[in-house]
Amino acid sequence: MGCCASKSREIKPKYNGGGHYQKTHDPIIHQSKPSVPQSHDNQVPEKRPVVSHQDHQPHHHQDQYQPFVLNKPSVQIRSPKHIQRTDTILGKPFEDIKNHYTFGKELGRGQFGVTYLCTENSTGRLYACKSISKRKLVSKNDKEDMKREIRIMQHLSGQPNIVEFKGAYEDKQSVNLVMELCAGGELFDRIIAKGHYSERAAASICRAIVKVVHNCHFMGVMHRDLKPENFLLSSKEENALLKATDFGLSVFIEDGKVYRDIVGSAYYVAPEVLKRKYGREMDIWSAGVILYILLSGVPPFWAETEKGIFDAILQGEIDFVSDPWPSISSSAKDLICKMLKQDPKKRITPSDVLEHPWIREGGAPDKPIDSAVLSRMKQFRAMNKLKKLAFKVIAENLSEEEIQGLKAMFTNIDTDNSGTITYDELKSGLARLGSKLTETEVKQLMEAADVDGNGTIDYIEFITATMHRHRLEREEHLFKAFQFFDKDSSGFITRDELETAMKDYGMGDEATIREIISEVDTDNDGRINYSEFCAMMRSGTQHQGKLF
Repeated sequence: MGCCASKSREIKPKYNGGGHYQKTHDPIIHQSKPSVPQSHDNQVPEKRPVVSHQDHQPHHHQDQYQPFVLNKPSVQIRSPKHIQRTDTILGKPFEDIKNHYTFGKELGRGQFGVTYLCTENSTGRLYACKSISKRKLVSKNDKEDMKREIRIMQHLSGQPNIVEFKGAYEDKQSVNLVMELCAGGELFDRIIAKGHYSERAAASICRAIVKVVHNCHFMGVMHRDLKPENFLLSSKEENALLKATDFGLSVFIEDGKVYRDIVGSAYYVAPEVLKRKYGREMDIWSAGVILYILLSGVPPFWAETEKGIFDAILQGEIDFVSDPWPSISSSAKDLICKMLKQDPKKRITPSDVLEHPWIREGGAPDKPIDSAVLSRMKQFRAMNKLKKLAFKVIAENLSEEEIQGLKAMFTNIDTDNSGTITYDELKSGLARLGSKLTETEVKQLMEAADVDGNGTIDYIEFITATMHRHRLEREEHLFKAFQFFDKDSSGFITRDELETAMKDYGMGDEATIREIISEVDTDNDGRINYSEFCAMMRSGTQHQGKLF
């Protein structure tokens, strides 16, 4: 059992990248042949229906995130009734995407929609647009799955190895998701074309894949469907960036839950998933299967039927005897063994994979460029004090759903579980995300996020600094923040109201308050109206399109 050199196989299959596991409500594994995807340039791979969630039970990991409690303000604030629409999927008014983009050729077709090449009218830039027919989103679960996928893509955007999400538009017939165009096609196609890569090339690709896993887990997301088809290349060049896509089966990692729904594709599914008791470790197993394919051209566990594939996975014998394994380095085989450990508790972690000698010895750089968190904090640094305070008020009122993932990031950085992040914790946390910041730059970020100036970043300050600006700037959030300052509901924020609010948060002297009013009060009447407040909040922000 496990990582051993089994007997050479008499018959070796031609790897076709198929083996999609069709999820049903029947836990019995049926003996149908794995399906084979057509070899065309799908920008976004087909999304499969997901089995309904079984009851979850507590399961404690050594690195389990600890929950934090948000202190809600005592003042009850009502948001405008016209903000949310209950008759739409995205909860915002219908908008014709063709006012912003011109559609071109079809790039691919899946179960839920068609992906087109599109051109942004204002810039001429090319993007991919996945157009999903609302008729196919039959159940409430279908709609919730799609909204969750959008939230996760927004949350992960900004990282070099993840497809950038541009925006979501909805009309009467469709929901349209605009994202970065990856012209290089699927990693799957390159595996088929080459059969296998050199160890150096495989190490470089494995490094990129595991960085995606590491950053997803660090940001509180479990992918659950890693396979070559879900990695696209940014261009057709040999040195193109590898980009992860299709987060349709991904979930925000929830504290104390053991996941029991069977998801994924047959060749890549982890043994604990088949046993209906798994966690984030499943992603490393899938990455290990991909690495095995990169080096050999065939998956480590195979059979003519799905049941046969699953039996092989549960048995766990890995073939290191057949060609080309005798000529593959022992270090590469050592890493595969550690990634394909049957016991998820003994399986290597993403950070340890990135530190493994075989990965570190590769020719490509082993540190990612600035993370999504870093770019958001840099933007946050440029805000004036009122914007910081207003965003902090908004962050305190965000729902648990809106801050999923960010809470996990905070607890991951807050290594001593004190409820605050120190300079040293921030520095080491950013380093784990691959940041190359100097000590001076880390100190600048610390000062920017530390709204009350006490030398540490508390939970709300962290949420405020890392939450995507477009989410904090949604109109209902701005309205709530304005009402927080406008204590007497006069429609204006007066000097006294501003002074009271800022002193409640331990910030704002006479000079600062005078400076804020002079900067924001454009009509010079000595107070701030709602229009001036919104203009101030939205100034200096780079919008990435109309986002959900």
